[in-house]
Amino acid sequence: MRRIRLTIAYDGTDYCGWQIQKGEVTVEGVVSAALNELLGEAVDITGASRTDTGVHALGNVAVFDTDTKIPPQKIALALNRYLPADIRVQKSEEVSPDFHPRHCDSIKTYEYTITNTPVSIPTLRRYSHHVYGTLQADAMREAARLLTGTHDFSAFCAAGSQVKNKVRTIYDISLVERALPPGMRGRQFCIRVTGNGFLYNMVRILAGTLLEVGQGRRTAASVEEALRSGERSQAGPTAPACGLMLIGIEYI
Repeated sequence: MRRIRLTIAYDGTDYCGWQIQKGEVTVEGVVSAALNELLGEAVDITGASRTDTGVHALGNVAVFDTDTKIPPQKIALALNRYLPADIRVQKSEEVSPDFHPRHCDSIKTYEYTITNTPVSIPTLRRYSHHVYGTLQADAMREAARLLTGTHDFSAFCAAGSQVKNKVRTIYDISLVERALPPGMRGRQFCIRVTGNGFLYNMVRILAGTLLEVGQGRRTAASVEEALRSGERSQAGPTAPACGLMLIGIEYI
């Protein structure tokens, strides 16, 4: 048996997240079915990040064990022939039998995209969250700076999470402005977050909280207070899934 690692990109709009759920169409379910058809054997895959309904990815990681004779680096191309156009395997490679995408130390990077225009842009609606009104970018950057480092992020974790240890390290949060299509009024921002791991809905709650700062609904100081409180009620709302994308995972 060999262990194969896949790097997978997908548009999550039409999927009920990554993880297999009974009666639902999920990315993991579709990839598993395609692998079974390609290899002619029952394959169980394990993903690194269980992205939610509507969340996208450029570099999610999954592994599976197989007896196939197909060279590891050619599995990606062969597998893509069995996958729909909104899921594509970017890379396939053999890894050590003890490699586990969730248990090995890693650095994950997510981006949350915000379109800040007077009128929403239909072609961007699947991949960004539209916000009316002027955003105070400098205030958002100040608040983001207060969230970097190692903290208990209980206030930024969705209620009902079963994870006991909510301490995580955020290495960097940056707010980057991007150009809109020619002729469009307004701005587009990207909140880029890099850390050693994230709690359930953590990045979307971070984005929702920073948006409140940008809209003048809370101060940067209140974000730090929410962090210290450990209370979910003290942080901002969970931003919509459409703006979130898993950019990549680096194993260290």
